[in-house]
Amino acid sequence: MVKRTVSEIMLLLLLIGIFALAFNIQPVKASGTIYIRADGSIDPPDAPISTVDNVTYTFMGGIYDEIVVERSNIIIDGDGYTVEGRYVSESKGIFLSGRSNVTVKNVAVKKFYYGIRLDGSSGNIIQGNTVTDNYHGIRLEWASNYNSISGNTITANNLDGIYLSRSNNNSVSGNNIANNYRGIRLESSSNYNIIGGNNITANNGAGIRLLYSSSNSISGNNIANSIDGIYLTDSSDNSISGNNITANNRYGIWLSWSSDNAIYHNNFVDNTEQVQSEYSTNIWDDGYPSGGNYWSDYEEKYPDASEINNSGVWDTPYVIDENNRDNYPIIPEFPSAMILSLFMVLTMLAVVFTKRNIPAKPKS
Repeated sequence: MVKRTVSEIMLLLLLIGIFALAFNIQPVKASGTIYIRADGSIDPPDAPISTVDNVTYTFMGGIYDEIVVERSNIIIDGDGYTVEGRYVSESKGIFLSGRSNVTVKNVAVKKFYYGIRLDGSSGNIIQGNTVTDNYHGIRLEWASNYNSISGNTITANNLDGIYLSRSNNNSVSGNNIANNYRGIRLESSSNYNIIGGNNITANNGAGIRLLYSSSNSISGNNIANSIDGIYLTDSSDNSISGNNITANNRYGIWLSWSSDNAIYHNNFVDNTEQVQSEYSTNIWDDGYPSGGNYWSDYEEKYPDASEINNSGVWDTPYVIDENNRDNYPIIPEFPSAMILSLFMVLTMLAVVFTKRNIPAKPKS
């Protein structure tokens, strides 16, 4: 089994140590939490949040503590203001527990243990926020299903940009995720989570990490300059297609004890090693003439290969190992922009479907 280098392990331990120190600076949780109560009231009433209809809640200034949302069927509009913490352990910038049909938008969230956290909350929209310098940027936990996380900027020193744990049927699309340790992490999260159209770059660990997570879709993402582009452990039956996995990832994709994943129509370009496969057997093409993946080192490895009937498919398989091969490699690069557009449309439809299947807003 391939081992991570000593320097990489030391980097991870250093990052964890920095986070641990940061989040233990204040052993006592700060006071002054703001609540949006179930009856629509704001507690305390002098908090810099206004509402005229108990449906739309708009920030009037910066907030320097946690916000706990106890009401469903509302819109929280940060209007560009910041929710800022003080690195308190287990602190949550914006927290939803058991809530549905809540939209959180236009908020900058930083310096919390969890920037935005959802527990057992479904049918919510997290959109257009800036999430920086938290332990977990956005975390979904405990059967937080059918949520949409889109158009957010998640950068600068989050340990996990977006983290889904035990949560299914979520859409994560169109986010800019850069300079974190891990970009997107799924753990024990299966059944049609859609990870599509994200720009995931310059993360110090994996761009996308799946652990014990199956039957998800990873498509149309741009994944570059990370240690591992996509890293799967004990994860099966996932669809990985139409991604640009490029530009100096150490491993384009790393599969450990992960089989029966469909991996095709991706561009593997200039990674130090395109694929690392351990105890895994996967599907690397969609047959002829649909084809497999584009490999930037293909012509160097197979100089005598030729194109089949001007189809854009090569006639010589790209061999990964004895159990894995792309039988119909593609030339030139697969048009992933088309896949990205398709998935953006599908994501919009998923949001519409989600909103149609959650309780309507109460009349005021």
